[in-house]
Amino acid sequence: MTQPLVGILMGSDSDLPVMEKAAEVLGEMGVACEMDISSAHRLPDRTAEYAKTARQRGIEVLICGAGMAAHLAGVVASHTTLPVIGVPLKSGALNGVDALYSTVMMPPGIPVATVAVDGAKNAAYLACSILSIKRPELAENLELFRERTRQALLGKSRELKARNG
Repeated sequence: MTQPLVGILMGSDSDLPVMEKAAEVLGEMGVACEMDISSAHRLPDRTAEYAKTARQRGIEVLICGAGMAAHLAGVVASHTTLPVIGVPLKSGALNGVDALYSTVMMPPGIPVATVAVDGAKNAAYLACSILSIKRPELAENLELFRERTRQALLGKSRELKARNG
C-alpha cells in the first residue's frame, strides 16, 4: 500500500524514538503511514487542521503520542470521527502515569482508544486490526504475525525444558 492509511502524530521530536516503533510495525504489515509533529498546546490550530483534513487525505486511523499532560490524542479526536489511538509516553516526574490518565479519561462522545505507556507497537497492531475489517490481506498478515509469535514462544519453552530437564 502506498497511500498512507495511518497518520502518526506526536507532540515533539523527543517522542520520535517511541513513535517510530509504530511506523516500523505498520511497514512490516504493509501499511503506509505518514508521521508529523504537532503539539496540542503549542500548535493548536495546526493540530486541529491535521485532524480535520485527515479523512480527505485518505487517512483511516490516527495514532497520537504525547507525554505529561498528553492532550494530543483528545484534541485530535475532538476534530475528527476517525478512530484515534492514544500512546501515552513516559516522561516527567510520574513516568507516564499522568499521560496515561490524560489519554484514557475522555468525555463521552470523544473516544480515544488507549494503549500502554510507550505502547506504540500495540497502537500500530490495533490500527492494523481496524484496517483489516475491509482488507483481508491485512487480516492474513496479522494472523501470520500471531502464528510466528506463538511458534517462537513454543520454541523458547522447548529450549527451557531441554536446559532444565
